[in-house]
Amino acid sequence: MALLFGIYPGGLSGAADGSVTDGPAERPGRINAALDALHGEHPFLVRGYLHYSDAAPGVVQAPPNPAQYATGSRRLDLVLCFREPGNDLSGWLEFISAQMRQHAACLATLQITEEANHSGPGGDGGFPSARRALVEGVIAAKREAIRLGLDVRIGCNSTAVFDPAQEFWTDLGRRGGDEFRSALDYAGLDFFPDVFQPIPAERLPEMVQGVIELFRHQSLAAAGIGRSVPIHITEHGWGTGTGRPYSRQAEVLETVVRTIAEHSEELNITTYEHFALRDANTSHDHALFQLGILDSDYQPKPAASTYRDLISELSVRM
Repeated sequence: MALLFGIYPGGLSGAADGSVTDGPAERPGRINAALDALHGEHPFLVRGYLHYSDAAPGVVQAPPNPAQYATGSRRLDLVLCFREPGNDLSGWLEFISAQMRQHAACLATLQITEEANHSGPGGDGGFPSARRALVEGVIAAKREAIRLGLDVRIGCNSTAVFDPAQEFWTDLGRRGGDEFRSALDYAGLDFFPDVFQPIPAERLPEMVQGVIELFRHQSLAAAGIGRSVPIHITEHGWGTGTGRPYSRQAEVLETVVRTIAEHSEELNITTYEHFALRDANTSHDHALFQLGILDSDYQPKPAASTYRDLISELSVRM
């Protein structure tokens, strides 16, 4: 099965201590040029994040104004992150509708909440109403898409859940029931094998396959979400740094994407998005600052040509 590919076109992200990684500002001209070189005329997603909170003035955007990169054959994968400490969801639901109207012309996919099972850096799981925000947000977004006549896929995501009881997904299914399941167009998985825990190179393919099989057959099944709902790999990357050479980043990217493609029909995987286009800060030695396929000055690493070639070979056609 061919895949729809994409990327987070920025570099800055959440650091291990919950702060934002430091590094140079995003440069839209360099980003657009790099994206053009990466995917050519193949359909492609650019992934952007908006952080919602009643308590915060304005909306945090990563990268700034992500819709500016959804041009030509590129469309927007918009993630609405729920960072609201309160329990009133009225503003959240209004925010979802407003973002759908604002980005209607370029919106391909809309992800409601980010890693609502995960309370660490980058995840919404530490906010008490995150699960309600996910379920009610997916249902409201589907209704709004129908009302506006938008061709947009509505989804949610999580990190890999190894809990045998699958409490997170079981709870989503219980909360949302059939209305939630029928509104869900895809389920996303964020995973970064060999970044947080070392994995021997020879075991990487079986580990990737195993995690996605777990997601399909245990996590999604626990929520009553069947095989007809596609899986999107919404975030995957491998950071360089000391003892983590550029060559290995390219090897990991190729291994992971080819493993996904090999099992895409069996597991109904339709989309792969890489995190990220560029490093947050190449001068910082930690792997989370060097997740890009370009360095922080937009110079390509070997993984850039690897990803370009994979897109050319395995991408869906227009």
